[in-house]
Formats: sequence, structure tokens, C-alpha cells
Amino acid sequence: MARIDAFLKLGLAQGCSDVHLAVGVPPMLRMNGDLMPIKFRQLSDTELESYVTEILTEAQRARLAAGLDLDFSYVGEQGGRFRVNVFRKVTGIGAVFRHIPGSVPTLDSLNMPKVLFDFCDFHQGMVLVTGSTGTGKSTTLAAMIDHLNETRNLNIISLEDPIEFVHQSKRCQVIQRELDTHVKSFADGVRSAMREDPDVILVGELRDAETIMMAMTAAETGHLVLGTLHTTGAVKTIDRIIDALPGELREQTKAFLSMSLKAVVTQVLVKTPDGRGRRAVLEILVNNRAISKLITTDQTHQIPSQLQTGREIGMQLMDTALLDAIQQKLVDPDDAFRFATDKKKFQRFVTDTSLVRTLEAGAAGA
Repeated sequence: MARIDAFLKLGLAQGCSDVHLAVGVPPMLRMNGDLMPIKFRQLSDTELESYVTEILTEAQRARLAAGLDLDFSYVGEQGGRFRVNVFRKVTGIGAVFRHIPGSVPTLDSLNMPKVLFDFCDFHQGMVLVTGSTGTGKSTTLAAMIDHLNETRNLNIISLEDPIEFVHQSKRCQVIQRELDTHVKSFADGVRSAMREDPDVILVGELRDAETIMMAMTAAETGHLVLGTLHTTGAVKTIDRIIDALPGELREQTKAFLSMSLKAVVTQVLVKTPDGRGRRAVLEILVNNRAISKLITTDQTHQIPSQLQTGREIGMQLMDTALLDAIQQKLVDPDDAFRFATDKKKFQRFVTDTSLVRTLEAGAAGA
């Protein structure tokens, strides 16, 4: 058994989401959003490097020696699947192991709103799941793929970096491809996928202009494209896509978004009232005629008002969703306060008065 498996086994036993290993500190576990050290000595550079290189292939060792980061999946001998990132920093090597549950989650098990089931019924266009790192975007997309796999007869091609949840083909054929292992880039993967008779293409991350353009082409030519962006709201997502492409394509991009962008889901993970778990809270944009017009006329700043008035078709603003979750006692008010945009609306729910004092101090300083 690889020595690093002992830390991973401990993390699994504690129910953590991530195991962090870095030089100069003991191993750390992320528990319900908080990083907690375990009772162990500080790791030295040579010690940690020997732990990590023990689980690498020769090709991965060569990449690491060349100063490149590594992204790969790892299955410990004691069970448990992890998404791994290995990197170098000032003090030496570092690694983060994200635990991937053994079974693919369902939309029901994640308590997702009904409108996400509806998004799986689209036959073409683009649906984006966005949020900061670690907010569960991949988990939500995996649940959507699982729903498609259970309910429709499709060819689904997923492009991931690395592969996380492993899908068994049910009613659908699910083909999972991994960056560096099977394709050189997301853009190359989408280009190849379009020649493989796909119905659905999942793009792990729309991280550059070429990938965005290829994904747009796929969505415009009769495919359902699911993807992620590291943006923190519907408006920022639309603006990011427009700004990512060359200026001469601005009008073309706006036209695409107005017609082929079907929905944007932005999520955060908020602690539950007992502090023992986290729950996804969503901002949801469903494209309609009004939002389409705001995109084409450069008035995306008015989209939040449409999210507030579009609840009958499943839309919701993040602040509204957070307030609803607080009132239903589904999330911790103090943690929800941290994610709120208009924090004044949340002050009456806050139990940690230092949060309110910080807000008032900031307002006074402004």
C-alpha cells in the first residue's frame, strides 16, 4: 500500500472533501468547508515528494520534474477515488486530493430544483454550471448526466480534466475522455466529439477562447453542450464569454448567447444549521425573450431584475435563494451571510454579531 493512502484513509473516515499535503505543515483535511490540520508532524520537502512520487507513473514523474503541474485520478488500495492536483511552490511540492464518491449522485439526492430536470430535456443549445472552485459544479453535472443516462437514449461524450465520477452506460452510451490521456485539450476534444455522432457533449471547463468557440459551434449545430465556468453569477458568466472572444466576434457571440444559451446555474455550498454538512444554493437563469434582448442590447446589468420576476419558469436570484434557504432552516444564516450580495437583507438573521460589525465598519470606511 502506498504510504499516502494512510492519509487518504483517515480523510475518508472523517468524511472530508479534500486532503491537503504541503511542505512545512501537517496534512490537512477540509471538513464542511473549513481546513483542519490532523495530528501529525510537519511534512518535509523530501518526505512529501517521496509520498507523492510513489503513486505517479514514469510519464507523470517526468512532467513533475519538468516543473509542470499534474492533474489525474487516483484510486487508493483501500478504496476511494480521488481527483489529484500536484504542484510545486516556493517551499517544495504540494498536493490536493479531492474525494470522489463511489456512486454517481442523482439530482434528487442533491435536492436540486425541478427546473434542472427540465434542462436535461433540451435537445440542443448550451447549459452552463458555474461557481468558484469547490462549489460542486462537477457533482451537479454528473447528476445531470446520470439523469440523461436513466431517461433518454443518447450518445454522451464527456471531456474531463481529470475524469471524476465514472458513469456506466444505461440507456445512453456514455464515453468519458480525459485531458492528456485521451485528448490534448478541451478544444481538440470538442472538435473530435463533433465527428463521433454525439447528442450531448460535456466540456469540463470552458477555459479559453478556442474551447468556448468550439463549444458554441457544437451548440449551434444541434447538440446539447453542458459546461462549467469559474464565474460567480449569471451576469458575470455572460460577460465573461463575451469578453473572452476577440472584439470582432462580439456581435456574433451576443447573437449566439441570445439564441443558444439555454440556462446558467451558479452555485455555492452553504453550511447546514448543525454545521455537519453543506447544501448547494443556486442562482438560476433560464433564457427567454426578455433576457435575450438584454444580451443583444448590452444591458446584462438588468438581468438580475429578470431573475427576480421569472420565478414561475424556475429562475431565481442568489440572494433570494439564500433567504429562502434560511427561512426554511436549511442553511446556517451566518454562512449564508458571507455569500450574499446585498448583505443588509440578511442582518436580521445573523447570530455572529462580528459579521455585522465588519459590514458596518466597511460601510463607514467607504
